[in-house]
Amino acid sequence: MDWCKNVVKFCDQRERREQFGTYFQRRLHVTDEFIARLGLEAELEGHGGCVNCLEWNGKGNLLASGSDDVQIIIWDPFRRKKLTTLHTGHHGNIFSVKFLPNSNDGTIASGAGDHKIHTYDVNAKETTMVCSCHSGRVKRLAVAPNVPFMFWSAAEDGLIMQYDLRTPHQCSSVCNSVLINLLNHAGRNAEAKCLAINPLRPELLAVGANDPFVRLYDRRMISPTTINYPPDHSTRSPWERHNYISAHSETEEDNLPPGCATYFVAGHLPLKQTDYRKRYRNLASTFLSFSPDGSELLANLGGEQIYLFNVVKPQKPKTFDLQGFSIPAYGVCKDTCFSSNGYSTYLNGTTNGLTASRVIPDAGHLFSSSTEFSGNLLRDNSKYHRHLSAKAEAIKAKANEKFDKQQYPVAIHLYNEAIYLHPEASILYGNRAAAFMKRGWDGDLYAALRDCHTALKLDPEYFKAHFRLARCLYELHWTREALDCLQVFKNKFPGHAQSHACVALDRDIKAAISSSSETETEDTGCDNKQESHSSTENGMSPRHRKPSLSEQEKTWRASAYDYESRFCGHCNTTTDIKEANFFGSHGQYILAGSDDGSFFIWDRETTNIVRVLRGDDSIVNCLQPHPSHCLLATSGIEFVVRLWSPRPEDGSKEDRVVIDSDDAAVANQKRMNADPLSVMLINMGYPIPIVDNDESEGSRDSAVQCRTS
Repeated sequence: MDWCKNVVKFCDQRERREQFGTYFQRRLHVTDEFIARLGLEAELEGHGGCVNCLEWNGKGNLLASGSDDVQIIIWDPFRRKKLTTLHTGHHGNIFSVKFLPNSNDGTIASGAGDHKIHTYDVNAKETTMVCSCHSGRVKRLAVAPNVPFMFWSAAEDGLIMQYDLRTPHQCSSVCNSVLINLLNHAGRNAEAKCLAINPLRPELLAVGANDPFVRLYDRRMISPTTINYPPDHSTRSPWERHNYISAHSETEEDNLPPGCATYFVAGHLPLKQTDYRKRYRNLASTFLSFSPDGSELLANLGGEQIYLFNVVKPQKPKTFDLQGFSIPAYGVCKDTCFSSNGYSTYLNGTTNGLTASRVIPDAGHLFSSSTEFSGNLLRDNSKYHRHLSAKAEAIKAKANEKFDKQQYPVAIHLYNEAIYLHPEASILYGNRAAAFMKRGWDGDLYAALRDCHTALKLDPEYFKAHFRLARCLYELHWTREALDCLQVFKNKFPGHAQSHACVALDRDIKAAISSSSETETEDTGCDNKQESHSSTENGMSPRHRKPSLSEQEKTWRASAYDYESRFCGHCNTTTDIKEANFFGSHGQYILAGSDDGSFFIWDRETTNIVRVLRGDDSIVNCLQPHPSHCLLATSGIEFVVRLWSPRPEDGSKEDRVVIDSDDAAVANQKRMNADPLSVMLINMGYPIPIVDNDESEGSRDSAVQCRTS
């Protein structure tokens, strides 16, 4: 009996020791020190084309890569050895590769540009399933760790399909594997670009499309439906099949109940899409990733920034909401509303005077002598100052100094650090809002508006934050809200109502409202008959010329939630497979590749760039962190897979480090706003300086030469 007790005790101790060791390893496998020493460890060569996708198995001892050479290679990354090469049979670039869960890494699925999905028996090196139900390029596959034998696909035909390998799949004229059909709600031009499964709640599926909205579906409320192909679908081209499906999408069964979806979007983007299109920039999600605990969703938005959404405690977008003065978010109702204090409120996008032809003015004049209060912009006022620690006070002072020297990216970096130390200090949010407005990157004005809201929530008497809020609303073209906000400002702070800045802003807002009213009148008086005649001539009705949104889609979009934080510095305009991922057991860091051949690492809490490394001679698309080690696999346009890990502390320098990350971020922002022809020439290797193609702040600076691709 004593012997048995000792054996049980010994086994229990060993099990606890192993569990603690694994927990300790996973908890500390990525640290600040490791990130600071991250460098190139090895290059895995074997592909004959661009490497478009990477995937670790659950144990982390295997790495799979898919390429334009239509082959999948399985590597032993620790011995830097090629284990298996799968000749997939695809006839298009492979965009996604996944190890199927609970298959002992013996089954792999792939999706490719030939519109097909294949599954393989790795040990037998043979194809076990070929699915040709999609009529568009298959961009992403997704699996759930605790859902065996199942996987999901997203393709540019607008379909999300669900597969269960326990049920034999046979392609025919009727496909019954359609989980979500975006065409039913988002219009005939809808494309699915990416998807992700929540690791802890696999019933939650996130979908990114060729628009700025991120969709989160609850699969428990959705039953797969069918879609009918033409009778001779096997002899038709995928393009013909897609047109057939699009034309008949309105007659297909809709299996999405109203409560099954939650939408997320950065609050400024629904009304900015027109401006982006005028600059030849299409907003589309290129990658989605859930945090390790499943509470947050990361979206890499092509043509813009990276956004982090809180799916557990989502927040509504901001316009103007101060002491009972409430402005609804965009698209909720079409009529003018009235709040409890009797002020009129207006809806963004309907009666706020937006004109699609206008572009946001130069952010550089926001706080010139004619528009800002007299005195130092960042002068502390004891009423707004919340007893900062000595460290935070020193950081703030340095940030103010950088602001005065017009080094706005550096100033924002410092304000981020100070806010992390003292998130209750309103002066820090007010100062950062001013820096955002001066920097003028994509989304900065809306970020400044959010900071003004936070500052006023912490200190309702912070008059500079209130005035900046009105100016942000004006610069975002939410002119009627800006007028109401300024009116409340003048009533609350009568001593500043006659200041030059306040009078000038009031004049600008009213002029913008008058101009937009005239434009709306001209648009209303246009000849509808002529429009109908022209549309008939080209053989296409007005309904088919524009992608139509269903009423349910409009409702989902109107109730979309705002982002929690954003990450800036990379450029994502050239490829639509660019990833963004969490790094660390708790997602302490954010990773993303860039069009300049670098990949960026941000601190999750401060959103600051902590490291930039050159990962490719052209573009970095893929970044896949190892599940339990500080090891990172990257790939891009080159034909190699690169492995990155902390380098020895021997005093040597990593030659792939980008020394000045701020300069790299500024260059990327200019690249993202550059003329498309300039970007094309740069990608071809011509030394073309990048200059903004609109009247943004960057166009006033000297041209920045980005590294050629």
